[in-house]
Amino acid sequence: MGNIIERKVAAARAGSNPYVIGKMPSGWLLIGETQPLHGYCQLLADPVVATLNDLEGAERAQYLQDMAKAGDALLAVTGAARINYETWANQEPSLHTHLVPRYLNEPENCRTRPACTVYDYAAARPFSMDLDGPFIAAMRTFLGIGPT
Repeated sequence: MGNIIERKVAAARAGSNPYVIGKMPSGWLLIGETQPLHGYCQLLADPVVATLNDLEGAERAQYLQDMAKAGDALLAVTGAARINYETWANQEPSLHTHLVPRYLNEPENCRTRPACTVYDYAAARPFSMDLDGPFIAAMRTFLGIGPT
């Protein structure tokens, strides 16, 4: 059934995606399956489209607004210095954005480089409800959203 983004969206719709922070008007906000940096999230468009350019008018504006709103929440909840927004869709041609909080206490050689080039996402700490549950709750409160 489709690529990994399509499968994640289908699981979110079904209420069986354990990484769901909540439903936003343009899609689903998920916590990363691994946490190379505290608060790493993804926004997945729903309905699934290949790229941002496949959305028009209000739908495009809504996705971008949701992306920025999630970034505002990340800044407030994590205390990050800034948020990197990465919308590539190279490996999985379905619109999704990686929201990567960046911190002033990151190692000097990492702080100003793209996170995906200096952190090993596969080897990062895996998601844990015990560790990440309070973050998810704080994001839901800030955004005024629930899991479904």
